[in-house]
Amino acid sequence: MNKIKTIIQKEWAEVFKNRMVLFTVAFLPLILTALPLGILFAIKDSSLSSASSNQIPAEMNAFCPGTLSGGDCFQVYMVSQFMLMFMILPLAIPVTISAYSIVGEKTTRSLEPLLATPITTAELLTGKSLAAAIPAILATYGAFTLFALGAWILIPNRALFLALMDARWLIAVFIVGPLMAIMSIDVSIIVSSRVNDPRVAEQLSMVVIVPLLAVFFAQIGGLIVINSKLVIGIAGGLVFLDCILVYLAVRLFQRETILTRWK
Repeated sequence: MNKIKTIIQKEWAEVFKNRMVLFTVAFLPLILTALPLGILFAIKDSSLSSASSNQIPAEMNAFCPGTLSGGDCFQVYMVSQFMLMFMILPLAIPVTISAYSIVGEKTTRSLEPLLATPITTAELLTGKSLAAAIPAILATYGAFTLFALGAWILIPNRALFLALMDARWLIAVFIVGPLMAIMSIDVSIIVSSRVNDPRVAEQLSMVVIVPLLAVFFAQIGGLIVINSKLVIGIAGGLVFLDCILVYLAVRLFQRETILTRWK
């Protein structure tokens, strides 16, 4: 365990010198939190907030219990469009950290002494993965907490607040989020293991965000509805995918030939 802690401390000491990493960890969560709160503030006093349920499209009413008005359902629907933004955080933040994890060691010539230490491959990859996952998950949880506090202040109707903070949000943030972080980290480590340029590693690793963006735009276009069943299905699929990626990351990390083969 001490070896893993040492790897984590070493990773943080290096990556947090990078301004892009600091921006991603500190400011990206604030930006993505401000967007739904701004939308909520802008529409809470709009004419639609007093609309009846039969004046609101059926897809909007589907988000709300029958006790809420059509205007309340409209607010829930609009804010729910930004749920996937909180899933982008555990995807984007680890990429900026883990993409540098292997190739960065090669470019700074610190990989040779690292591999010469008495540390197993599992300990090494666990340390590097946790170094990327912990900031991402904490930033996501912190952003969601700020969003929840902001929504509590902006919404006097507690039934509406509870409708906003429903099971979809909780599953998406607290379960799907960490699973997405694991997926992002594994992809980044695999890519980082096979390239020589940290910028190339980061750019290739960012591909993991593309499917989530496709879902986001499909939701905006009305092609899909992000409900609890879909979120649970995504969580189940990520568990399966993460297991495969973890296996591949360990298999591809051949420390005996890493310095001569990965060119």
